Amino acid sequence: MANYRPVSNLSFISKVVERAVAVQLNEYLVANNLLPRYQSAYRKNHSTETALLRVWSDILMAADRRQVTLLCLLDLSSAFDYVDHDLLLQRLRLGFGLTDAVLEWIRTFLSDRTQQIAYNGQLAATQPLPFGVPRGFVLGPLLYVLYTAELGQSWPINTVLVSISTPTTVK
Repeated sequence: MANYRPVSNLSFISKVVERAVAVQLNEYLVANNLLPRYQSAYRKNHSTETALLRVWSDILMAADRRQVTLLCLLDLSSAFDYVDHDLLLQRLRLGFGLTDAVLEWIRTFLSDRTQQIAYNGQLAATQPLPFGVPRGFVLGPLLYVLYTAELGQSWPINTVLVSISTPTTVK
C-alpha cells in the first residue's frame, strides 16, 4: 500500500493550460539563466546521459590530478509528496522573481487539492493534500526542481563530486 501513487483525472483544457504555463515558465527561467547549473532532469538538451558524462568527466579529471574522488548519490523517496507549498511559493518569489498573476496562478494550481482512495470497491473519505506537487502533471517536475534548486547553492561544492587532494607519496 505504501507504494500506490495517486492518479489524477484532468480535463483536456487543464492539460493544455498547464503545458502553456510550463512552456512560458521554462522560457523565462532559461532566458534569465535561473535554472540550476548542473540540473539535467526536466531540461531541454539535458538528460541522464549528459549528467553521467559530466560525472565521468569530473572523475577522469580528478584522477589526472591524482585526487581521490567520492561520489555521493541521494535517492529521495516520494520527494514530490513533501513539497511545502508556502516555502515553494516563497522560493519562486524571492529566488526566481515570479510575482503577481504568475505566482497567484501557481498558488491556486497547488491549493485545495484532495485525494480519495478506492480499494476493494470501497471508497475512503476525501483527504486534503496540503503538501506536494501533483504527480503526472507537466508542472510537477519543474516546480520540484525550483523547490530544491537552493540545495545546490547551499553545498560547498559546485558539482556532484567532491575531490580531495592526496599526497603523492605514502610514508
